[in-house]
Amino acid sequence: MVSLDPKELSVPILHQYLLGSIGPRPIAFASTVDKEGNRNLAPFSFFNVFSANPPILIFSPARSGRMNTTKDTHNNVKEVAEVVINVVTYDMVHQMSLASSPFEAGVDEFEKAGFTPVASDTIRPFRVKESPVQLECKVLEVKELGENGGAGNLVICEVLKIHISESVLDQKGMIDQEKIDLVSRMGGNWYCRANGESLFEVDKPLTAIGIGVDALPAKIKMCKELTGNDLGILGNLQSIPNDEEMTHELTNLSENLSIRFAKQLLTANKPITAYAVLSKLL
Repeated sequence: MVSLDPKELSVPILHQYLLGSIGPRPIAFASTVDKEGNRNLAPFSFFNVFSANPPILIFSPARSGRMNTTKDTHNNVKEVAEVVINVVTYDMVHQMSLASSPFEAGVDEFEKAGFTPVASDTIRPFRVKESPVQLECKVLEVKELGENGGAGNLVICEVLKIHISESVLDQKGMIDQEKIDLVSRMGGNWYCRANGESLFEVDKPLTAIGIGVDALPAKIKMCKELTGNDLGILGNLQSIPNDEEMTHELTNLSENLSIRFAKQLLTANKPITAYAVLSKLL
């Protein structure tokens, strides 16, 4: 393993290491206006949601690593403390990338990138019609982290109003993760598309507490064919299955028992059956 001291790295190299390892990162497509009302639209992948009550988003338009200049977005929110955060989907990713070009101040990225501006209900910046989720926000604080190139500027926003396209909602009126087709940033020129096989579910242990990997029998923990993820699934069992439960699970199986079959059962979210198979084999 390579061990590095950030203080010994140039900013561009450090930037590449950080962005190459920390991802995928959601994209804040930020719409702002200056004090004259000129529109600006730019994407930022130093972004996330940090609170639901109150609803708080933070994104960071960092200072240029080459020129040590500040972004128009940074300048605008200091003049007009309002911003619309538009989410970015696969259908708009190339237009979004075009909007990230270093246009001169005052240039309207809505026009340059071919996006449709829609008036907001509570603030002055415009929404992006093509985005399926648009969040109108007031800026609570801009925390500047440094004065040198590469320094971030945390724009702390409170969501005032949310607009959601019906096209991305499920039957319960919630956002369908397969319909929304979000994209996110990786390192370099790479992006990630959240669809198809890249989407998977992991049950959250909100109220039920698993037994833990440490409670598994040694013969299972020491099985070299089982991965850390396999053990994590088994460790989420709420109790060790008893003999009656395991006998019941094995009775219903027609497949030849093997470690490979047990791993398939874990992938299919059948940990009790997988545990029974492993106990029989090991």
